[in-house]
Amino acid sequence: MADIAITNIRPDRAAVASQWQLIWWAFKRHRLAMVALFVTVAMYIVAVVPGFFAINDPIQQNARATFHPPQAIHFFDTTNGFEFGPHYYPLKLTRDPETLAAIYKEDTTRRIPITLFGRGYTYSVLGLFETDIHLIATTDKAHPLFLFGADRLGRDVYSRTVQGAQISLSIGLVGVFLSLLLGIVLGGISGYYGGRIDFVMQRVIDFVLSLPTIPIWLALAAALPQGWPATLQYMMITIILSFTGWAQLARVVRGRFLSLRTEEFVAAARLDGVPEGRIIFRHMLPSFASHIIASMTLAVPAMILAETSLSFLGLGLQPPTISWGVLLREAQNIRSIATAPWLFMPGAAVVVAVMALNLFGDGLRDAADPYNK
Repeated sequence: MADIAITNIRPDRAAVASQWQLIWWAFKRHRLAMVALFVTVAMYIVAVVPGFFAINDPIQQNARATFHPPQAIHFFDTTNGFEFGPHYYPLKLTRDPETLAAIYKEDTTRRIPITLFGRGYTYSVLGLFETDIHLIATTDKAHPLFLFGADRLGRDVYSRTVQGAQISLSIGLVGVFLSLLLGIVLGGISGYYGGRIDFVMQRVIDFVLSLPTIPIWLALAAALPQGWPATLQYMMITIILSFTGWAQLARVVRGRFLSLRTEEFVAAARLDGVPEGRIIFRHMLPSFASHIIASMTLAVPAMILAETSLSFLGLGLQPPTISWGVLLREAQNIRSIATAPWLFMPGAAVVVAVMALNLFGDGLRDAADPYNK
């Protein structure tokens, strides 16, 4: 691991540094990966407390704000003198006299200030306690702020996108954890012991890999009862997405175990009476941590895309559960595309999340690769 490209680090520091210090020094040299790291951390902070970053209640309907367009935040007001401070103007609805199309114009005579860390609707923080403090709050409840516009029921798209991050991002982590657990355990057993155990395990992996992924996901998701509560649906969708994700990782782990079990340090550990579990998890697994890290980080966006696809097709999570895939179902018809293109904003969130996680995974994989000089 000391061969990692850390040219800016003094040799004496590199000689005594731990493995994780070397990885961190190499990772910091990857500028794009560092940006992706900050974006990824920011997204998961939002996912932990989405209510704090939301502006309006994501489930509250407003019949007078159907397909309300996005509103801009202003900082300078020159209509009534010169005033500085974040604010917005309510939109006035008018109709085109010929086509009767809806036309929204800002009413600059009414300045509605925006407060930071203000009070809004009440939400729960991880089920531990409730609060009504929000990062952005408005003072006029009759004219709410719609940063990303509103949907066909007058619900705030921005607040729903922020709330959907909790489900879509967490389902990727939970799904990858289950796939990682199955892949390491089954692949490690197959490669470490070999023989008949390896033959049986490989036939099971071949069978799982031969299954068409999307039809299997659709079939299993469609078999779920529609009346199940949201938490149970979430758990089952996560298990379904993990069902085929472990096989590829298990094959990689198995190949590495086959090549490592004859190495000298493994033989020395056996002769020293080290338990097999310690040999596997303390000596063999860390030697190819870069493969595991790459598989994990690249599998998270794949899980997010899979959940989004299933929910978009109506076979994944169901309303009133809020996820990015559920929100994108609002943009399935021509009317939405023509009159309310802002309904695609959850899709932009998916793109940003997937790109950030992929770039973060690439940088982490390169930093953990002992042969990357």
